Amino acid sequence: MKPDIAPQALLDTIDADTMLREVQDWAAINTGTANIEGLDRMAGILADAFSVLPGDVELIDPATVTAISAEGREFEKPHGRHMVLRVRPDAERRFVLTGHMDTVFPVDHPFQEVSWIDDDTINGPGTADMKGGLDVILHALKTFETMESAPRVGYDVMINSDEETGSLASRSLIEELARGKYAALTYEPSALPDGTLAHARGGTGNYSITFTGKSAHAGRNPHDGRNAIVAASDLVLRIKALEADDITVNPAKIEGGSANNVVPDLAILRFNIRPKSTDAMNRFDGQLDAALAAIEADHEVGIHRHGGVTRPPKPVDEKAQRLFDLVKACGAELGQDIGWKPTGGVCDGNNIAATGVPVVDTMGVRGGAIHSPDEFMIVPSLRERAALSALVLAKLSSGDHL
Repeated sequence: MKPDIAPQALLDTIDADTMLREVQDWAAINTGTANIEGLDRMAGILADAFSVLPGDVELIDPATVTAISAEGREFEKPHGRHMVLRVRPDAERRFVLTGHMDTVFPVDHPFQEVSWIDDDTINGPGTADMKGGLDVILHALKTFETMESAPRVGYDVMINSDEETGSLASRSLIEELARGKYAALTYEPSALPDGTLAHARGGTGNYSITFTGKSAHAGRNPHDGRNAIVAASDLVLRIKALEADDITVNPAKIEGGSANNVVPDLAILRFNIRPKSTDAMNRFDGQLDAALAAIEADHEVGIHRHGGVTRPPKPVDEKAQRLFDLVKACGAELGQDIGWKPTGGVCDGNNIAATGVPVVDTMGVRGGAIHSPDEFMIVPSLRERAALSALVLAKLSSGDHL
């Protein structure tokens, strides 16, 4: 074990060519969240790659997740397995590093290939979000393990298969691994291509509300019916009226109905909320319950509520800010100018922060245009960000930084 490497020499210890080759290989594997076969293949490759680190790798079955079909029935959604690496679990000070292997591109999406945009930039599915980030975790830890400070601490690595759809099949695992950790790093791509980090985040929740009415002939006896679509539309207006400075509501889809001459007896309203604070999140929950009770009585329909907040808001408290400051200071030692900005996006960092653990959740590569066929990754950032994480971990391994 050699003494901790001088910051500027860290870059020279990281094999940029290997990193690029791994990202290109990994991005060539389709891992859309619903592609269980592709996810299973990717999980095996990641397990092999991370097995070079001094710990135990495990592939963990997903938690059960249900959804509501267009027919109003609850059904179980399949998900891929999650990879967990545990290193020095008995260490007094431990960290958690998280990432996701899934992408938003299904197996039949035309965007499947990796290509070069210019000498420093590649275009490919998941290159930035976040196969590049996964490779940063791997090589940051390989470098960290050569440093004198590594044996003092332990860490868990969690790579889930369902982040792009809300991490419902991995949320409990994330929270379990985060609790009690000294700090957390998550490897979403930088908020901006220049390396800017995401700072405070709002939260998000997804809901499916099923309305069961009573069918009738629209001409002969419409008053005998109970119109489920009208009830759903009433709820749209009520929840939209609940918007405030600290929360937005997006009614996204109403399903149901049949022929024009039939009073519809089924409707499903799907909507999303974006609370900026825990108070807003909790307030909306109570207001929604009251609105559903009123609509059930006024329209004489049955109502079933499914879903809720999947990622609570992520404010940045004093301890988390100290972690941001440490990342910025480490960046400066490496010649990287790192800033941050708040964002309306969400990620697994929201769930980690909810456990009380300080987290910086955009430690991955520099890139952009994620979730589109224009997604790109800036190749030199692979080595840059791996060196940054290795230095951050070395600093966190001793002293009271947080």
